Amino acid sequence: MSMPRLPILEHKHPQHASLFQPANLLREARRQRGLPATPIPAVCLLDPDGDMVRYLRDKDLASPVEAWACYHTAMWRTQWRGIELGLVGCAVGAPFAVLVAEQAFASGCELLISITSAGQLDGTLELPCFVRIDRALRDEGTSYHYLPPGPFAEPLPSVAAAMATLPATAGLRVRPGAVWTTDAPYRETAAAIAARTAAGLVAVEMEAAALYAFSEARQCPVACFAHVTNAMAQTAGDFEKGEADGALASLDLAAAAAAAWHASQV
Repeated sequence: MSMPRLPILEHKHPQHASLFQPANLLREARRQRGLPATPIPAVCLLDPDGDMVRYLRDKDLASPVEAWACYHTAMWRTQWRGIELGLVGCAVGAPFAVLVAEQAFASGCELLISITSAGQLDGTLELPCFVRIDRALRDEGTSYHYLPPGPFAEPLPSVAAAMATLPATAGLRVRPGAVWTTDAPYRETAAAIAARTAAGLVAVEMEAAALYAFSEARQCPVACFAHVTNAMAQTAGDFEKGEADGALASLDLAAAAAAAWHASQV
């Protein structure tokens, strides 16, 4: 008996160019909204929980990026530790994160950093902490539109080498590790968690595998970090991120990651 065909794996042709291109959508958005075709910040930061954007706006430390032509999000410009960052908040999940990534690189982005909230799988992690994601299990759909089927997606070698310098330079608790990327956070069953933990995955999140698949397919530099803050709310008092809901530490990490990338390009 043959296996049923799976639409998620059919007719993807990842080696072929897409007919629908982000640059063309952005062209029309700029035309409709009267926006300038000027570059956005060279370093962009995805903030899925929105904590960094909220902090910066509350402190009047960010201004809108007028040239950002995305229909679905706003981008905010700030200077942090001497690094200019363009932040997009609340782009949660693999499809949304990659949509923003495509449009960011089509708009002048040169490095994209993602710092996403994640659940703990490795019981030895001291929460909250940051994981520099060195590979991500592809338990989502978006990555299969960019790369042939396979178990993991990884950062570009140049990005991995640059980010590996962070523990010595950032002054933050950052460790490397592999994560589980899922599209369905409320389907993290005990059996699934046990299997992923046994496979050596340290945390679960929703974007990294897709962002790394996009990065490899497009050869666009993307660095993904997991801010491990919770154990899936199994006990009261979970999800504590630290000062300012973790915004200060996350911004410091983003600035350090950008500085490490810039240093590697000299």
